Amino acid sequence: MGEAILIQRGGGSGEVIVEFENFIPSNIDPSVIHSTPTALSVARQQLAGASIGDYALFAGGSGSSSPGYKNTVDAYDTSLTRSTPTALSVGRHWLAGASVGNYALFAGGSTGSSSYRNVVDAYDTSLTRSTPTALSVGRRWLAGASIGDYALFAGGYGSSPTYENTVDAYDTSLTRSTPTALSVARYYLAGARVGNHTLFAGGSIGTSYSDVVDAYDTSLTRSTLTALSLGRYGLAGASIGDYALFAGGAQFGIHYDTVDAYDTSLTRSTPTTLSVERRYLAGASVGNYALFAGGEYDSSSHSDAVDAYDTSLTRSTPTALSVGRRELAGASVGDHALFAGGYFGTSYSNAVDAYTFSAVPKARLYMPIGTKYKFGESEETATTNEITVSVPLTGYIKFKNGVISNG
Repeated sequence: MGEAILIQRGGGSGEVIVEFENFIPSNIDPSVIHSTPTALSVARQQLAGASIGDYALFAGGSGSSSPGYKNTVDAYDTSLTRSTPTALSVGRHWLAGASVGNYALFAGGSTGSSSYRNVVDAYDTSLTRSTPTALSVGRRWLAGASIGDYALFAGGYGSSPTYENTVDAYDTSLTRSTPTALSVARYYLAGARVGNHTLFAGGSIGTSYSDVVDAYDTSLTRSTLTALSLGRYGLAGASIGDYALFAGGAQFGIHYDTVDAYDTSLTRSTPTTLSVERRYLAGASVGNYALFAGGEYDSSSHSDAVDAYDTSLTRSTPTALSVGRRELAGASVGDHALFAGGYFGTSYSNAVDAYTFSAVPKARLYMPIGTKYKFGESEETATTNEITVSVPLTGYIKFKNGVISNG
C-alpha cells in the first residue's frame, strides 16, 4: 500500500502503464463525493427546493431575463439527469418548499416589493402539477418543513400584519388546515425535522432578531423549546440522525458561524461552528451527513464553503461549491444532496453542485483528458480531468504525458 499518487511524465512517444493492486491512496473521501450535474435551465436566485419520489425539484426564483420572477421548475432524478416539468402556476421568488406523502409543494413567494402570493403548486411522483387550496395568508420569506402526514409552511412577510405567525398545514390529500400559530411572528426563519417534531427556528422581526424555536408534533400540537444560542435570520436548517441543525445567519450586519442542534428529546446543544460565518446559505441531507453550503459572509463576498455534520455532530469540510453564491436552494434525491442556483455579486447562477454519499470509500484521481484507465470491467477514457474510483484501487492507468495525482 502507498501513501500517495503523483506520477509525472514529460513529452515523448510511447505509453506508460501504471498498475495498482489493492492500493490505498492517502487523499480519499470516505463518504461524500462532489460533482457538477447539468446546470439549471435558467440561472436564478431565491428559488426553493423540495424532493418527491425519484426527484429533487428546484422551483421559482428571480433572474436577469424578463420576466424577472421565474416559474421554471428543474427536476433531477437519481442518476442526476435533468428534466423540466410543467412550470409553476405563477412565477415568483422567495417561496418555500416541503414534501408530504406523494407530493412536493411550493408555497407563497412574491412578484415584487409589495406583491405577496398565497399560491401553492404541488408535484406528484410523476411530476404532474396541481394547485391545492391557497395559503391562508399570502407571504414571502416563509419556511417549509414536514412532519408525519403534514407539510407545514410557517411565518413569513406579508402585507397585514407585516410579520406573520401563520402556519398552514397540508396533509397527504393536500387538504389545508391552520394549526396554532408560531409563538412569535417572524420571517427569514428556518425549518428542520427531528424525531416526531418539526422545528421552526430564528428569523427577523424587523429591527431585531428572534432566537425562538417552535416545535410541532405529528398531531400539529405546538411547543416552544429552549431558544437558539443566538437570535438570527437568514439561517439554514437540515436534519441528520437524531438531530435537527440550524446553522449560520446574521444580525445587525454581523454574520455568524453558529450551529444549534436539537435532539429527539428536543434538548439543545451547540456543535462545532461552521468553517465560515455566513447568512443566506442552504441545507440538505444525504446518507450520514447534514450539509450546509454557500452563503454570504459580508455584503459583497459569497462563500463556496460546504460543511458536513455526521450523526455524532462531528464536522468535516467536503469539496467546495463550484461557484460561491448566496440564496441558493438545497434538496436531496437518492444518494445525492444538491445545491442549485444563487447569486454571486454581479450574476445569477445556474450552477448545480451534487454531493453523493457512498458507503464505499472513494478516491479522486486527476489526470489529462484522454488518459485511458481500467478500474472496473472495461477500459475507459477520461473525458474530464477528474475521475472517482472505489478504494482500494485495483487496475491500471495508461498515459503518454502529463501529471496524474490524487491531490
